[in-house]
Amino acid sequence: MTISSSLNAGVAGLSSNASKLATISQNIANSSTYGYKRVETDFHSVVIAGAGGSYSAGGVRSSTQHLVDTKGTLINTTNATDLAVKGSGFLPVMEAAQLGTGEDPTMFLSTTGSFRPDGDGYLRSESGLVLLGWPAGSDGTIPAYPRDTATGLEPLQISTGTFSAEPTTEMSIAVNLPSTDTEAGGTGDSSAVSVEYFDNLGGSDTLDLTFTPTIPGSGSSNEWTMAISDAALGGAVIGEYVLTFDDSRTGGGTLLSVADATGNPGTSYDPATGALTVTTASGDIEINIGEPGDADGMTQLAGTFAPVNISKDGVPVGNMISVEVDEKGFVNGVFDTGISRTLYQIPLVDLPNPNGMLALDGQIYLPTAESGSFFLLNAGEGSVGEVVSFAREQSTTDVAGELTDLIQTQRAYSTNAKVIQTVDEMLQETTNIKR
Repeated sequence: MTISSSLNAGVAGLSSNASKLATISQNIANSSTYGYKRVETDFHSVVIAGAGGSYSAGGVRSSTQHLVDTKGTLINTTNATDLAVKGSGFLPVMEAAQLGTGEDPTMFLSTTGSFRPDGDGYLRSESGLVLLGWPAGSDGTIPAYPRDTATGLEPLQISTGTFSAEPTTEMSIAVNLPSTDTEAGGTGDSSAVSVEYFDNLGGSDTLDLTFTPTIPGSGSSNEWTMAISDAALGGAVIGEYVLTFDDSRTGGGTLLSVADATGNPGTSYDPATGALTVTTASGDIEINIGEPGDADGMTQLAGTFAPVNISKDGVPVGNMISVEVDEKGFVNGVFDTGISRTLYQIPLVDLPNPNGMLALDGQIYLPTAESGSFFLLNAGEGSVGEVVSFAREQSTTDVAGELTDLIQTQRAYSTNAKVIQTVDEMLQETTNIKR
């Protein structure tokens, strides 16, 4: 009956607008919730074919969807591990309840979070989410991990106050040797320079480089013997070389050649790289003294003995005082020695249909078959954006727009209620025909 279909359509209208009111209420309630993605309700008409050419009202049905792919405004904070995503992509997280279970964590996705170390050092949000990432190796590099699975991701555990040190493995030394000392009649006195290096435990040791001129019977030899000794080995010589310098008009003062001295315990000089290697008490150290003809390396010019440039890698024992996260998602520990070391890399997760994920409490989402297969990418590469520290993403709720929708929904609800009231009155008239 057409009148009955009108009643059903009115009831469907009340139900759909009640759903719309629920989503509006949810959006307004979460207008200040970081990372909240507004919910949208859509209406869809229902068409029912009437019998005998009569029309039957089919009514309306509603559907709701979290608009996960919309982005909220980023705001600055004062915490280095407050994170947000600038652009597309999601941060991988896990529930803190899964810590210590020995099982592979279930990966959830989020676009923002305020992560701070808990009592065990895990970077954890106020809602009980723990940030996931790939751990770096002992040398600070990130090994190759699978990109189409969460296998390899670990909860980020960082404890400030820990100690770290890096041994010296390379150094560059440039010294000017006085050309007058290699002339006939010279005294033959040696000159020396000491260079600090750091051992495998962060301790300080010293390499002593002694330069002794070769005194000729006449003229100038332009030749020096460089002996390298290690204080950690009681002053034992670990490398000895004969340096010959060029005195031509074009290359005067630069290295001409380097030869091994008799019984040299070090490796031979490589003219292609300008480096030689000596073995200290803590292992090998490569020393770059410059290539032949290089004015920035070892020189022999008139004047005085003077170290021109000495540099080295390695750092002494340092205390980690803070943590920083860069735009590429690398989590770096900062030490009081002024160095930083990569501890983890946070990848960003990309999906074909973010709106198809299952929305859960705490602004996290679970990939589903509808959202498509996920892929873990380096932040700032490919289809994903960058990680922003000292930042949170605000709610995508537009309060003004929601209030406008609220007025429209209220009017629509009242109108559908009026339809039901009218149908009731018409049915009452039908009943009164019998009287």
